[in-house]
Amino acid sequence: MRFLPAKHLRSAIALVAASLVTASAYAQTAQERRWCEGQDAATPNQRIDACSAVIKAGREKGDKLADVFNDRGIGHRLNGDYDRAIADYSQAIKLNGKFAAALNNRGVSYDKKSEYDRAIQDYDQALKLMPTSEIYFNRGNAHLAKGHYDHAIDDYNQALSLKPDFAAAFDNRCWARAVVGILKQALADCNQALRLMPNNAATLDSRAFVFLKMTHFDAAVSDYDAVLQLDPKLAFALYGRGLARLRNEDAAGESDIAAAKVLQADIAEEYARYGISYAR
Repeated sequence: MRFLPAKHLRSAIALVAASLVTASAYAQTAQERRWCEGQDAATPNQRIDACSAVIKAGREKGDKLADVFNDRGIGHRLNGDYDRAIADYSQAIKLNGKFAAALNNRGVSYDKKSEYDRAIQDYDQALKLMPTSEIYFNRGNAHLAKGHYDHAIDDYNQALSLKPDFAAAFDNRCWARAVVGILKQALADCNQALRLMPNNAATLDSRAFVFLKMTHFDAAVSDYDAVLQLDPKLAFALYGRGLARLRNEDAAGESDIAAAKVLQADIAEEYARYGISYAR
């Protein structure tokens, strides 16, 4: 389960994780049932078609039919068709008003559309019905995307209280704490995330940012080096390494900063939003 830190939101919101899946109702055939539920390595299209066949057959009612709409919504979400996914989750919720998984899953699709307020509303309702670490994590991610760092940290705290080995929650809490300047705790979070997910590029990137804010420039360069070995064209890491190098009086930092600006024209403004400005 990995939701990338706020600095990565332009490219993807990797909320792979938090879709909660329930067993769907008895389908017309055993194969359709398995595919509708995502079994047998079903592709998203196979899943959608199988669930559609179950719905068309008209045998399922009430909560069982809600399960099928939820499963088809997951297929649409995996295809990147978030509007159809939302429509199916909404139908599932209409059939079963206490369907926490469908509320959570609809929140995930709203997240994908950057409709964070609507996502948070769904997560709020889901948490009233089923307070799980994954739903707290998802709501924290929506708050993170909105720049509501204190709320995000609170939700990650809740997620970790329920699931103490939740690596992605440590990772994202590290980033949220780093942005607001809670640096020692942020470093501890990133270190714990890396113990649970060794060599994770996004976590190394966040820890490098923590080191940069702490003025531990050698450590920042080392982590940014590791990130750039994994992704040489990551503008955030290039710019951060450039700043760390320059503050270590290493002129190579200028080329890093120039390369980062080619990849992302507003990278300096992004760093400034997170509390670090480039001053020659």
